[in-house]
Amino acid sequence: MSTTASDASFVPRPEDPLAALASLPGVPGVVDSVRQAVDRVYGHRVMRRRSNEVTSEAALRAARGSAALTGADWALEEVRRRSDFGAEAEARTVGAALRLTAECGQLLSIWVQSPVRVLARLHLVAAGGAGVPGETVGRPRLAGEPVVETPGAEAAGPLVETPLPSAEEVAGRLNGLSALVVAASTAPALVTAAVVHGELLALRPFGSYNGLVARAAERVVLIGSGLDPKSVCPAEVGHAELGRAAYAAAFDGYLSGTPDGMAAWIIHCGRAIELGARESTAVCEALQRGAA
Repeated sequence: MSTTASDASFVPRPEDPLAALASLPGVPGVVDSVRQAVDRVYGHRVMRRRSNEVTSEAALRAARGSAALTGADWALEEVRRRSDFGAEAEARTVGAALRLTAECGQLLSIWVQSPVRVLARLHLVAAGGAGVPGETVGRPRLAGEPVVETPGAEAAGPLVETPLPSAEEVAGRLNGLSALVVAASTAPALVTAAVVHGELLALRPFGSYNGLVARAAERVVLIGSGLDPKSVCPAEVGHAELGRAAYAAAFDGYLSGTPDGMAAWIIHCGRAIELGARESTAVCEALQRGAA
């Protein structure tokens, strides 16, 4: 029997895996809670006339939080004060995090077409000025190349000590992740951001700074999706506030691949965004009082 155009219209569409994750227990509730938290920030009167200041402050705090999770836990005022970020490992990590938060908003149009190109750019931005061997910067690692998350540092390694995926597996899964992003899932931004974040942490696709890149990619998704277009709800702040132990435990759920584990990771990422939104609400209040 021949297949006509009319017949083709009855072929079921492939399931949207990200949309399926959005229906896991607990996820719809945290999606709603995140939206409400974000709306509160955007509804603040300070955002109508001083949103650029709030965005700048959020970027600074996001960088501090992301660097802290990578092992460079500096006070906010130290990050604000310093101008030299090339002296030693922690300073290079903070500098890399600052560069990434500044770069994220510039990559939105490329992200929806080629996420892998954006990830390469993010690694170039992070590692290019941080003393990383030039031949490993801005590209996924090759077979046999090691991963040194924080070059020159004695502490802070991968969140969970799992076997390093092979370069071949990394390439395949990056292509799969890219296809999911380009396909424009109907899933809420939180779900897509959490999966992008978790998959990059799991793959460790680059020779260094994978955590910083993963959290920057989460930021790109949240901005580009329209959930947080002005980038004033820094999830990195929340991840740092919840703590490295809780971050690692939630990520272990992602690695498990079980429905409960995936839900726990998405919910954790949602709580982090809520805490980031709370932080920026406090910034708005301080600006309104003239205290910042």
